[in-house]
Amino acid sequence: MSTVVVTDFPWPDTAIERELVGAAGHTLIVGPPAPGKADEVAALIAKHDPESILVAYAPITAEVLAAGPHLRHVAKTGIGIDNIALDAATQRGVLVTNVPDYCIEEVSDHALALMLAFTRRIVHFDREVKGGKWGIASEGMRRTNRLTIGLLGFGRIGRATARKAAALGAEVLVYDVMPVRDAGAATVAALDDVLSRSDVVILHMPLDASTHHVVNRGFIARMKRGAILINVSRGPLIDNEAVLGGLESGQLGGVGLDVIEGEPNPPRALVERDDVIITPHVAYASDVAVLDLRRRACEEVIRVLAGEKPKNPCNRVAGF
Repeated sequence: MSTVVVTDFPWPDTAIERELVGAAGHTLIVGPPAPGKADEVAALIAKHDPESILVAYAPITAEVLAAGPHLRHVAKTGIGIDNIALDAATQRGVLVTNVPDYCIEEVSDHALALMLAFTRRIVHFDREVKGGKWGIASEGMRRTNRLTIGLLGFGRIGRATARKAAALGAEVLVYDVMPVRDAGAATVAALDDVLSRSDVVILHMPLDASTHHVVNRGFIARMKRGAILINVSRGPLIDNEAVLGGLESGQLGGVGLDVIEGEPNPPRALVERDDVIITPHVAYASDVAVLDLRRRACEEVIRVLAGEKPKNPCNRVAGF
């Protein structure tokens, strides 16, 4: 029997985790739902000395890892592992896993939903009608098959977004730091070409040191004037002050954000703007996706604690 700690969880309960981990004969310790600070997470790990951690958004720093002398596995209930000190985990021989493909359809749907909310002015008209105004106006509305949509990042989710955008008749340009072998109906282009030609730019990039605040004043200045910027990846890809400046100057025509630096308390200067649409980091979610995510993250825990190879390792350590 091993101990597994849930550091945080953005769903109503941990019934699935209790059922699966418990059925495998392990003890599940559940921390607070909201992600704590690094010292709080370290204290939780030090208290229970787990062999495995299930983490959503809590910071798993080098100090957190060091707090668990018997820790050998961190399972991310999600895709991005930017909240996990991967190098430190590898140095300590701690395996890190994720669930890389549970929400491909949901996130790509959400990116295009944010785009359509602008091009069809859905939020604007909803607010007006609810405010008692029935005004028929077409200003700012766009025909989708006349749009050029630029995708930055062309992994699983980027490819799904490209497929769906192309099905709507849009021209799709893609840029990725990795070579793109088969772009399907999309066209691979240089970054400057994507920015200068796209009516909509969608971020599907991972967050790391090289992409932190990649959307800055210089980036925005290279975009097509009046273009819409959409982020369904990680909030710190975007410099909030640069985006505010772009909106004020009209260089940006609108911004759709499912993630934002400062969440869950995003800057009010952005939230309160009519040319910004924000959803609370829910692009991944659906009835199917969340259940699949939780089940598969637990299954990785069970495999690793049984000495089996995980399906989705994010690093290499001895024994796996």
